[in-house]
Amino acid sequence: MLDPCPAAAGPAPRETPARAYGSLRTASVPTPALVHDYLLVLRGAERVFAEMATIWPDAPIHTLLYDAEGTEHRFSDRTISTSYLQRLRAQQGGFRRLLPLYPHAAGRLRTVEAPLIVSSSSAFAHGVPVGEGAVHVCYCHSPFRYVWHERSRGLAEVPAPLRPALRAALAGIRHWDRGATEHVTHFIANSQLTRRRIERFWGREATVIHPPVEIDRFRVGPREDYALIVGELVGHKRTELGLEAARRAGLPVKVVGSGPREQQLRAAFADSAEFLGRVDDDTLSELYAGARVVLVPNVEEFGIVAVEAQAAGRPVVAARGGGAVETVVDGVTGVLVEPDDLQALTATLAAGEFDSFETDRIIVNAKRFGPRVFREAFEREVDEAWRWAA
Repeated sequence: MLDPCPAAAGPAPRETPARAYGSLRTASVPTPALVHDYLLVLRGAERVFAEMATIWPDAPIHTLLYDAEGTEHRFSDRTISTSYLQRLRAQQGGFRRLLPLYPHAAGRLRTVEAPLIVSSSSAFAHGVPVGEGAVHVCYCHSPFRYVWHERSRGLAEVPAPLRPALRAALAGIRHWDRGATEHVTHFIANSQLTRRRIERFWGREATVIHPPVEIDRFRVGPREDYALIVGELVGHKRTELGLEAARRAGLPVKVVGSGPREQQLRAAFADSAEFLGRVDDDTLSELYAGARVVLVPNVEEFGIVAVEAQAAGRPVVAARGGGAVETVVDGVTGVLVEPDDLQALTATLAAGEFDSFETDRIIVNAKRFGPRVFREAFEREVDEAWRWAA
């Protein structure tokens, strides 16, 4: 049920920092208020949030923007409260235009009466209102990249006349962002890279719990002669690097995803790549099954695509850094190359030794990141945060 526009307002090792909460609570853990930035499409972060939501099936969901069709009705049986921005009917293709409004809108979501808040944030969800004595556990996919570690790239993606306004907006969000973290009791990071960024940008410690991957959706199938790239077509995904390397190596590419760079990439790589746009889960599973190799050309905070590929028994070629060093076993389930090294990436693809990887070993590695593993670890961490909070 959607509250359309409230006008008011076996996993990889986890490093758990020393607790700094306070005395042990004896009360039972309440059902939390769940928060996600925006539920407009069903990509990696939204799939993680969906698994979080299954832990508490009766918990209300709060989000800035919601599109039932875009999220494949994954949350249609839940009570969902949106921000006042829902009135603008923004969709995935245009929600970035509302950037300066999101901090204020997040601060007006109706979470202030909840004793326990669990947020899923890569931008604004950690900035929701928190009542006195409440516990707020934030699962952080990444500190907002265009405010912190990819500000220059974000500015480069807009026309020059608009850059001064965007620069001012990002400066304001950065100031807000620091203050918002003060209302988070405990951070959980999706990878060691995100943990380090949380410490660097916010001065906070975090536990690492890797995201869940729906590994049972994927299967092994007949291998065909194409590379697969899956992801949003935005600058930081470095899709053009993977496409150029594959073209030089003479390897056809299928691209799943859309975004602001789509038309530019289609024009530049029409001779060597097939752009499929967004596809449903069944089609994506078939594409993974048929791929000779799956490319992850950028350094991802975690990189669910790399695990999905391995769940289908397919080797991964990924940038050496971020989540890939935690999910891909170099030389066993894939190949890691230096980030932004076009020559090395091309040479790896041209060598074409992907048939030598053992499918069974690849699949076993993927099973470390199954949903049950995540749910058990995540619920335990939230329970501990509640019980130990002052």
